[in-house]
Amino acid sequence: MLKRFSISLDDNLLEIFDQHIAEKAYNNRSEAIRDLIRKNFVLKEWEEDRDVMGVISLIYDHHQSQLQKKVTDLQHDFHHHIVSTTHVHMDHDNCLEVIIVKGRAGDVIELADGLAALKGVRDSNLAMNSTGKSLH
Repeated sequence: MLKRFSISLDDNLLEIFDQHIAEKAYNNRSEAIRDLIRKNFVLKEWEEDRDVMGVISLIYDHHQSQLQKKVTDLQHDFHHHIVSTTHVHMDHDNCLEVIIVKGRAGDVIELADGLAALKGVRDSNLAMNSTGKSLH
């Protein structure tokens, strides 16, 4: 059941918020506010080291000596947190690895940081998501 409430905003802040709504193609302010609240709760789950889901993406140099082995070894060290991986050959030199992860936020961050720190990793990103259990 949805509950209605009102908020007051400075004109400038409301203008910025309305621009955000237009850029993201929200149908209305309410859905945009719900989304912002959910995102805040997801961040809180990560800060509190709760069970979370995430996606680690890596772009790395295919030719870097022993890098693929190190990536695989580190994933095996965290095997209980890895749901799935996908490996894409982007071109002759670069690979993209996408790793779907779950578990305590601290463990997921440790894995993501470990992978990002490997020599030959050109770019890495951790998309922090919720399990969805607390977002009802």
